[in-house]
Amino acid sequence: MDEALIGKWIEADDQSYPGLTFEFFPDGAFEANYDGLAITSGGTYTTHGNEIDMNQTHHNFGLVGKFHGLFQVNGNELRMILVATGEHDRPTDLTGAVIYYKSEK
Repeated sequence: MDEALIGKWIEADDQSYPGLTFEFFPDGAFEANYDGLAITSGGTYTTHGNEIDMNQTHHNFGLVGKFHGLFQVNGNELRMILVATGEHDRPTDLTGAVIYYKSEK
């Protein structure tokens, strides 16, 4: 597990869902929240190098499933690209990645 990923990350203002948060915990759990649409979700994740695998086990709109992708942490910036496992191959680079900034909380 990449320790740099641990913490709460907020999607940048110029991205598709500004304010969307992902919080990654040391025990391999994650929570996501988007107040703009009152969405809450969560599940588990694992990392291997710059690869991330997420299993979204709960979502208040029922959108559960597995996702895989890539991520890169550079200081207080996270770039992450995720796609649905089984529907898409894992991305090979960070082209199109969403940008998040680490919360100071």
